[in-house]
Amino acid sequence: MMTIYDLKPAFQNSLRPVCRWLARVGATANQVTVAALVISLIVGAVFALNPSTSWAAFLIPLWLFLRMALNAIDGMLAREHGMQSELGGILNELSDVAADAALYLPFALVPGISGPLIVCIVILSILTEMAGVVAVQIGASRRYDGPMGKSDRAFVFGLLALLIGFGLRLEPWANAALGIVAVLTLLTVFNRSSKALRELAATDENRSH
Repeated sequence: MMTIYDLKPAFQNSLRPVCRWLARVGATANQVTVAALVISLIVGAVFALNPSTSWAAFLIPLWLFLRMALNAIDGMLAREHGMQSELGGILNELSDVAADAALYLPFALVPGISGPLIVCIVILSILTEMAGVVAVQIGASRRYDGPMGKSDRAFVFGLLALLIGFGLRLEPWANAALGIVAVLTLLTVFNRSSKALRELAATDENRSH
């Protein structure tokens, strides 16, 4: 199933000059990862304190795009510039989950948006990333299957923040749309888990021949 994640190779190519420059000046992949997390916490806090103001809402899509770029850059620094490490792998997975929670939970404070629904989506989002990582633990590859992966969630919440910033009335369509997001996120947990199991089954079958 096609997701925004499938556009990652082209996005990475456009960022490669920046990545090479950061490597030349001595920036490390882990520094980029931590910086992205810290700024996400700050942006999320600003939005939580100002959930009804346009300027705070506009910060969200701007930062989500920049964060996506930093996430791509830290991966390229690690793979292409010899900066891979066990600590980096841990930081990458944990910071993604923490940053998502920090940026998305404040939407529960926006008038017209269901707080419990936002919390549900955040919990399901954590489960999607767990499913992707657990796949590695059982011997499969890290799963990034959709239909509602990290990049797709960023697009949805970035668009929602833009609409909030422009003062669009959110009721009742916003909660209906978020309900669909919740269902798609749950489907993503299932997809990642089932495809990891199918990958293992196919590997075992190939070994038996």
